[in-house]
Amino acid sequence: MQQPVQLGSKLLTREDVHAVARGDAPVELTEAAREAVATARAHIERLATAEKPTYGVSTGFGALAVRHIPPDRRAALQQSLVRSHAAGSGPEVEREVVRALVLLRLKTLATGHTGVRLETAEAMAAMLNAGITPVVHEFGSLGCSGDLAPLSAAALALTGEGEVRDAAGELVPARTALDRAGITPVRLAEKEGLALINGTDGMLGMLVLALHDLRHLLDVADLTAAMSVEALLGTDRVFAADLHALRPHPGQGLSARRMAELLAGSEIMESHRGPDCTRVQDAYSLRCSPQVHGAARDTVSYAETVADRELAAAIDNPVVLADGRVESNGNFHGAPIAYVLDFLAIPVADVASIAERRTDRMLDVNRSHGLPPFLADDPGVDSGHMIAQYTQAAVVSELKRLAVPASVDSIPSSAMQEDHVSMGWSAARKLRKAVDGLRTVLAIEFLTAARALDLRAPLRPAPATAAAVAALRHHVPGPGPDRHLAPEIAAAEEFIRSGALLDVVSNQNRSEV
Repeated sequence: MQQPVQLGSKLLTREDVHAVARGDAPVELTEAAREAVATARAHIERLATAEKPTYGVSTGFGALAVRHIPPDRRAALQQSLVRSHAAGSGPEVEREVVRALVLLRLKTLATGHTGVRLETAEAMAAMLNAGITPVVHEFGSLGCSGDLAPLSAAALALTGEGEVRDAAGELVPARTALDRAGITPVRLAEKEGLALINGTDGMLGMLVLALHDLRHLLDVADLTAAMSVEALLGTDRVFAADLHALRPHPGQGLSARRMAELLAGSEIMESHRGPDCTRVQDAYSLRCSPQVHGAARDTVSYAETVADRELAAAIDNPVVLADGRVESNGNFHGAPIAYVLDFLAIPVADVASIAERRTDRMLDVNRSHGLPPFLADDPGVDSGHMIAQYTQAAVVSELKRLAVPASVDSIPSSAMQEDHVSMGWSAARKLRKAVDGLRTVLAIEFLTAARALDLRAPLRPAPATAAAVAALRHHVPGPGPDRHLAPEIAAAEEFIRSGALLDVVSNQNRSEV
């Protein structure tokens, strides 16, 4: 049984988010969290009976914050807020994103800065642990006042309204799923509706998941680039450590070192080291791979610092402070996350672009140094990987469009009360598409480079790249007459997504050591 992710006694990590969102790890509130939640709730209940109005406790919201709400209407106020704000549209958001969103909202509730009741936080934890996933729609968040529509859909399910996916993935009414799991639907009290929906949790969850995927894909990019260098009879001298020490960007140094290690022991590389080799410099797409991949790595590292700061945050408006004050603020604004989500889309597009250029070189008989045109078995009759590269080009073109920032846009809302918004949710949605596109592009480079290395026989590739090719051959056959390529691309994508490809290469490198 998996260890539960504890909320309240330590900072939530990116690894914790991944474990709950994708691995269905259970969550639990620590005693420290329970005490913090109870203390904050006592402050809210004191303010609820005070004559002086407090935003979110005894007033309306947004542009309606000037209206004082009588005590007998405050429960209806909170439920109405959640119902009206669950106004999303479009396709369902992925299960992992919704689970991350719910976990991150619960993380903030557990800080004791929101004023919810303990039973509300416990119900949210129980919903996660039961595998109940609220139906959240793609459109509705402007990334300011938090991810209001997506979080409202999750909060609505907690009250027994709306639709959810149960643990088996079946679409059922929220009340039915809660009843089956033995969870009592929450009847919202003062401040709770606002506390459940006023956070950056959706965009942050998508950032954390994208960072996990990008770390993995940049390792894959180093591998496929090394395979392409090898297949194109390039030089590995440009990956020497002393050259990269002259420009000490950490990501660049790491990528260069990885590529050099991957190419170590290659008969193909050794075959053209002699004095008769007239090639002085490789094309940029080969020679500059560590610089491009490394810059992407450093961008990911920066984005990770932003994600970690946000994971340490308590986002709500108003917030309950330790001395009992309840203060309005602007911490729900998604700009810090939106910027890095947009930033990441740029290197994703560029890493894909340089991979597509390497692939194209392997298919061009004028630049491939002895490989058959398009790596075809019978050129003219067969087209080989010609159209696979077209697919790469189409995806790269789409990635360039997805690299256009969302965060420079703002569209006023709520009668001009919310007159500048971050569009962080939109930045996160396009980054998810971009990450998927990068995986496709690298899968095609992997397929193409593997075929090219096979065609260099009887010369043998490096042990590490040979292990990658051999592992791929369990899923995709080697060179031969034309066959349906779409399933092979899909198989290579899944092999990369699973992590098995890098495991094979890592195990080979360890055995060599």
